[in-house]
Amino acid sequence: MVIGPNGEQLGVKPIKDALTLANYAGFDLVLINPNGKPAVCKIMDYNKYKYESKKKAKENMKKQRESNLEMKEYRLSVTIDVHDFETRVRNSSKYLEKGHKIKVSIRFKGRQMAHTELGKDVLLRFADALSEIAIVEQKPKLDGYFMTMILAPIKEK
Repeated sequence: MVIGPNGEQLGVKPIKDALTLANYAGFDLVLINPNGKPAVCKIMDYNKYKYESKKKAKENMKKQRESNLEMKEYRLSVTIDVHDFETRVRNSSKYLEKGHKIKVSIRFKGRQMAHTELGKDVLLRFADALSEIAIVEQKPKLDGYFMTMILAPIKEK
């Protein structure tokens, strides 16, 4: 089955005739569906077809990247200073406003493991500082030496 350059069906033709038609039109004969009964070929400019399909794939990847929101991790410590804490809050609020999620983690070192409640207090204070623009998606959870919490932006209605 041969399809012309403008989309019109030219009917079932032998390969030699189809190649002659494509050559006469100044295009390539491209096999579209080899498994069809009969196999489907189209007369087209193959380089242009490849270029447009690459362009479409690139555009789809761009849309997919925009829809996949990223997650940024901010590491705090149990003994974080006020200024450092405020800086992390300010930076994470900018990231939340873009619509991304945040993972906040604290690593306990040595004897700090005996006082994990202090780390939990720091994480809850961090969530409280961002309560206007974020909700707690996952509450503080201890996993080995790390305590993590996930914040997500508040969805606008």
